Amino acid sequence: MTPDTLTPDQIAALFTQADGSYRFARWGRPIVPIVFGTDDATLSVVKGAVEAVVGMSGHKMAEHDPELGANLMVFFFRDWDELLAVPDLDKLVEGLGTLVPRLKAQAATQYRAFRFDPEGTIKAAFVFIRMDDAMAEIPAADLALMQAVQVILLWADGALRVHSPFARANDLTVLRPEFASVIRACYDRVMPGVATDASHALRVAARVG
Repeated sequence: MTPDTLTPDQIAALFTQADGSYRFARWGRPIVPIVFGTDDATLSVVKGAVEAVVGMSGHKMAEHDPELGANLMVFFFRDWDELLAVPDLDKLVEGLGTLVPRLKAQAATQYRAFRFDPEGTIKAAFVFIRMDDAMAEIPAADLALMQAVQVILLWADGALRVHSPFARANDLTVLRPEFASVIRACYDRVMPGVATDASHALRVAARVG
């Protein structure tokens, strides 16, 4: 393996859950983002980051999702309780009423939830970002890239903390080339949109090696 290539085991770890099960999914429909709770400048930055990551992956974006309107919803807010006041959000994010107190107790600053099509591909994603003082210090472009990468695939919980996909270059946060290669391989048209067997990681590795 070259320095800019992840090993098959490292790739498998990206999609292996805490219980040892392998669960991979990519988007099965074009991505339509919408951003709440921010100004026009930040909105443009977030949508630009999503467009960049989607374009790099080889997937597609659209202006409208025929079922949901928008299928990637990004929320910026100051307090988790604000989510409980968003009309019908509890219908889109299962268990929101119990999720919010848990995130408050953890002093969490971000959370992502996914919905899936019947075949298991990603149907929608919801990104929640609580802008405390520390999060407010992160440049909008960096924060946007981080969120775009984290929703382009169904990564295992905590996997991107173990193997960070990000690096710093010229005072900017950038996507490491080895992770860009993994994302592109996962969106290869001959690859499945859903996988539950770790042999999938070998197929991904074969395309990035």
